[in-house]
Amino acid sequence: MTQAETTTSIKVFEPTIIVFACNWCSYAGADLAGVSRLKYPSNIRIVRVMCSGRVDPAFVMKAFLKGADGVMVAGCHPGDCHYLEGNLRAKERIDKMVEAMKILGFEKDRFRLEWISASEGKRFAQIMTEFTEQVRTLGPIKKSE
Repeated sequence: MTQAETTTSIKVFEPTIIVFACNWCSYAGADLAGVSRLKYPSNIRIVRVMCSGRVDPAFVMKAFLKGADGVMVAGCHPGDCHYLEGNLRAKERIDKMVEAMKILGFEKDRFRLEWISASEGKRFAQIMTEFTEQVRTLGPIKKSE
């Protein structure tokens, strides 16, 4: 095997990241990042939801069970929710979700909650890049046999 063949056969782990993004803020922030041609990893798969408060913990677990290496819920900043307190409901659910994930053996760094407004396209791209790197460092989820 030549050196060129050896270096091309080394495969870098590319995680699959699912982002549940609220329609009014975080999804609009993702849209602004795209329109502004800001780069962030292509590993990100965005699921548009009307409100972060509507993200059921079962959605998060299903994403992991279907092969996601990392999951994020992104919503409006506290006080800016279009549904008044939906993002505060999301925070409560997510806090409980993190505790359940610990019990189930998931690394807490595979899951994240972020507040991103519609005007924060640059921040959206930075957070997606940072989270992808964080999950990449953790490596793939070890499946129990």
